[in-house]
Amino acid sequence: MVSREVKISNTVGFHARPATFFVQKANSFRSTVWIEKDERRVDAKSLLGVLSMGITKDTVVTLIADGADEEAAVEGLCDLIATQLEI
Repeated sequence: MVSREVKISNTVGFHARPATFFVQKANSFRSTVWIEKDERRVDAKSLLGVLSMGITKDTVVTLIADGADEEAAVEGLCDLIATQLEI
């Protein structure tokens, strides 16, 4: 199991479009992936789950992956958050 904290820096947080890109990326990995905020954990492969978190700008979340490609999953999702979610 691998986990890493990451700060959401895009101006609008995880509204529908960035959350969709995040979920699509999470679904590209075989590992089970969760996103955690304030002790609440949801399946990162579920759009409704991710949207229900209410993730806004400057929120710190924890990405957790468990499985065959867990390190690649956490790294890939962190990279996506850092570089490609400003939409």
